[in-house]
Amino acid sequence: MSITDNYTSHPVLFPVNKPVAPAGKHIIILHGNLALDGAVAKFSGKYLTGGHFTGTAKCFNNEEDCTKAIMAGQVVSGDAMIIRYEGPKGGPGMREMLSPSSALIGVGLGKEVALITDGRFSGGSHGIMIGHVSPEAVEGGNIALIQDGDLIEINTENRTLNVLVSDEELEQRRQNWIPAKQIETHGLLGKYARCVQSASVGAITVR
Repeated sequence: MSITDNYTSHPVLFPVNKPVAPAGKHIIILHGNLALDGAVAKFSGKYLTGGHFTGTAKCFNNEEDCTKAIMAGQVVSGDAMIIRYEGPKGGPGMREMLSPSSALIGVGLGKEVALITDGRFSGGSHGIMIGHVSPEAVEGGNIALIQDGDLIEINTENRTLNVLVSDEELEQRRQNWIPAKQIETHGLLGKYARCVQSASVGAITVR
């Protein structure tokens, strides 16, 4: 028997033999050349048809610029938005990407645009959302090397997240890479940035 909400009478808990959704379809760990140490994908069932998405990268180095671009109509169907330098060290603090994810739904692009970040999402977000990309941009993860126009491929069947660029091209970009943001070094945030570990191990702090 399911437990229901007294106000809506919608089921809250479901029996094992009648789950709300198949196992492994909403929260999935992805790996690939865009997330060598992994990423956490969160999909609402209605938002990713067939478990595949290939989109054109549109890169932003912070949450605010991405949100402005969405609201200005600069993000279109088929884009794969990359929000980087928002990871545990880069944020610092691994900020929640609530504004751009909400803006996407608000402008009706939830099913047509992917959002990929080294930051994080809340449990209430909807759409094609991939967070916790590791290694993060500020530490030289491949998410820092993506350029506008690159093709990004998500495959939930294979559990992969890749930028369709050769290893040789990525290495060439790495040689020319200049970080868009430095790791915070001063005060309490600087101490946190020095101590915090990768999202792939839980973004824990060590002394």
